[in-house]
Amino acid sequence: MPEKEVFLVVAYDIVSDRRRNRLFKVLKGYGVRANYSVFECRLRKRTISDLKNKICSIINQKEDSVLFYELCRSCVVKKDSFGYKGSKDKRRDVTII
Repeated sequence: MPEKEVFLVVAYDIVSDRRRNRLFKVLKGYGVRANYSVFECRLRKRTISDLKNKICSIINQKEDSVLFYELCRSCVVKKDSFGYKGSKDKRRDVTII
């Protein structure tokens, strides 16, 4: 039985431009940029663990902040937004299994 995917929102506030750029490059490989410092990711649980390990190796835990929000299917369906989307990344529909 294949592992279910989880919808994960990652928001960050990184002090250093260098660390912020490194984190951005990592997150680009895992999800879609939803806002300037917010990514929406559809990942398996073990991939989330790998992502968190990579993030921990990049950030300075005394200066930076990274938040992870795991959303259930009904929460994702209720997502709403207003205004300029800001991202040039291609959007993809998110289906939670």
